[in-house]
Amino acid sequence: MDEPAYHASRRTLNPSPCVFERALLANCAQCELASRHALAEREVVACSLEVARINCTTLESLFRERATFALRLPRPGVPLVHAKAMQLQCGGLCGLQAAVAAPTADVHAMVQKAKRNDASLLELPWGEIVASMVAWQPRRRAQTPKP
Repeated sequence: MDEPAYHASRRTLNPSPCVFERALLANCAQCELASRHALAEREVVACSLEVARINCTTLESLFRERATFALRLPRPGVPLVHAKAMQLQCGGLCGLQAAVAAPTADVHAMVQKAKRNDASLLELPWGEIVASMVAWQPRRRAQTPKP
């Protein structure tokens, strides 16, 4: 498959991609505003509400800012490797779920609850959330028996 053509088509067909797409596709979380679409045998996730997308962008920026030292992230502007992006998103959302005592890992609901409880995403218990990011481990693949 032609990757540049795929990415051009993706930008055209999905103008407002979900900020936490990786976490949603890995089933670390879900979102009531997310809609999944198939594109070239891949799955993409779109956000249906622009205000929610802005809130999620802010939250992800705070995740990255607050966890830079703990996760040894590269300087801002440098793309993250997949494993670090997963640790940031999945671990961050897991920590946010614990911090706001949310019954489910619904991203939009957790952000709304955090904003109601603390009035600002800056007031969240970032120490606990960053600790959750550091502790997060990816799901291990099943070992295939050797012949």
